[in-house]
Amino acid sequence: MSKDPKLAHRPWLDPEAEPYIKIQGITKRFGDFTAVDNVDLDIYKGELFCWLGGSGCGKSTLLRMLAGFETPTAGKIFIDGVEMNDIPAYERPVNMMFQSYALFPHMTVEKNIAYGLVRDGLDKATIQSKVEEIIDMVELTQFSKRKPHQLSGGQRQRVALARALVKQPKVLLLDEPLGALDKRLREQTQYELMNIQDQLGVTFIVVTHDQEEAMTLSTRIAIMDKGKFIQTGTPTEIYETPDSRFIANFIGSANIFEGHVVESGKEHVLVRSTRDQSLFYIDHGSDLQENAKVWVAIRPEKIKISKSPPEQSDHNQLIGTVDDIGYLGKLSNYKVLLDNGKIIDITYPNQVRPKSGDHLVDWEEKVYLSWDASSAVVLTH
Repeated sequence: MSKDPKLAHRPWLDPEAEPYIKIQGITKRFGDFTAVDNVDLDIYKGELFCWLGGSGCGKSTLLRMLAGFETPTAGKIFIDGVEMNDIPAYERPVNMMFQSYALFPHMTVEKNIAYGLVRDGLDKATIQSKVEEIIDMVELTQFSKRKPHQLSGGQRQRVALARALVKQPKVLLLDEPLGALDKRLREQTQYELMNIQDQLGVTFIVVTHDQEEAMTLSTRIAIMDKGKFIQTGTPTEIYETPDSRFIANFIGSANIFEGHVVESGKEHVLVRSTRDQSLFYIDHGSDLQENAKVWVAIRPEKIKISKSPPEQSDHNQLIGTVDDIGYLGKLSNYKVLLDNGKIIDITYPNQVRPKSGDHLVDWEEKVYLSWDASSAVVLTH
């Protein structure tokens, strides 16, 4: 019987699939400081995997250990079944693309890309063929004779990418690869990067602190904090089912309510808010003890806002006053002040151009907030 075709795109769900990269118990200490703290991670062939975290969380240190630029204090790294710990950086089947791009200013685009192949001693015909192929793939053929200072930021980024890929590494490591680009160009380049990775089938590992970038690019994300991975999953899993308040606030934003469990079963959880005794009904079950302290997280875009009260219900409803409005073009952000003093964030898509003077709600108006039972998530820490 043939395998489920979905597993080809989600190999981590296939119990028979072997990880292409295995990170086992990796620790890195600098004196008394532990930068990476006993982490384990499996990455599969062809993934575009993101390590996401704030500055100083250990993600770049881990990437440098994978590249061979740093030596682990403890633990092992395997690539394609081969242990890498004692293999020097120049012999590992990986290449690394840095945020600064590190292009040679005196060399043309094609010579920058060819540099690694020349150092490896390949013949001229092979070098020319490989360079032409990769230049065409990154759409730089007409710029091949230019030098880096004659290129835009996006073009320099593609030169650096082509130089890293032309040697056909098994794994490409990218450290904040789009950080030097402006927002519009960064968004455009994200999709170019995804298309190139899909064409080549090379396993990409991207280190970034940009949540939107990680969500857009990756097959899976590992979120890092204080040297540890604290949640790993697909972008949808990370966003829709965060493991903790930290994750809920780190990826996007969330309205978080402290409360205690009133009822808990296989099909639902009922939580009463500590602050104002409001009831939150969540339609997915959890094994929680009655009266256990929990938090309920609701994303701003999941909350409905209206001038009229919703249908009568004793749960998933709040009343407040519009405290602030931010118009962002495709979205409007509303801050609603509840009677208990808590501010709630709501995001609403501007799907229809409003008529003059026509607003969904206005400043200082009384509004009613509600949400579906499937929209909230219960967090235990």
